[in-house]
Amino acid sequence: MNFRHEWKHEIEYGDLLALRTRLSALMVRDPHAVNGRYQIRSLYFDNLADKALREKIDGVNCREKFRIRLYNGNLTYILLEKKSKIQGLCSKEQAVMTMEETRAALAGDAALLSHSRSPLVRELGRKMCNQGLRPRTIVDYTREPFICEAGNVRVTLDYDIRTGMGSTELLNPDCITVPARDAPAILEVKWDNFLPSLIRDAVQVPRTHTSAFSKYAACRVYG
Repeated sequence: MNFRHEWKHEIEYGDLLALRTRLSALMVRDPHAVNGRYQIRSLYFDNLADKALREKIDGVNCREKFRIRLYNGNLTYILLEKKSKIQGLCSKEQAVMTMEETRAALAGDAALLSHSRSPLVRELGRKMCNQGLRPRTIVDYTREPFICEAGNVRVTLDYDIRTGMGSTELLNPDCITVPARDAPAILEVKWDNFLPSLIRDAVQVPRTHTSAFSKYAACRVYG
């Protein structure tokens, strides 16, 4: 499992515009982005005790969460992601899910997931049984990603965060989401062993500091 460093900053719209200009001059746009951005829809899992939510709010050093993610509404490429955090370092495991597996996860059918070829999908199935994980809410937002080969740096600007208010209709393109009230724009910086000084300087924003902001937590306020 590859752990990476991560910074998060809550920023204002004017900061976003300035960062977009600076980063465009120093880094490369993610080639998977469409017109420099993509729309992300994530469906997060939690149990009845809100384990993932409580551990995030309480700042537990060793924690994990599962989500299923779509990019630009593409139902032919569905990702299961497990994000882990240990002592401030982050790691993300990914696996492509079939439509059948996705529907099973949405329906709480852990038995079908146990037969998946993917170890990560099977792990989700086990934790649906052992921990009671179930789909909790949809989170939508726009992301502008920038990459740099040196240090394997990835910088993203996330904004227009929207909540499904408890809806779990991940596969429904007409699922209604609404703006998560007071949710800021988010600057995220991730890197491996080192962060090049030019990028370190470029992402500095006056009056901001490292934040523990969670899109999932912000959207769970609504259900």
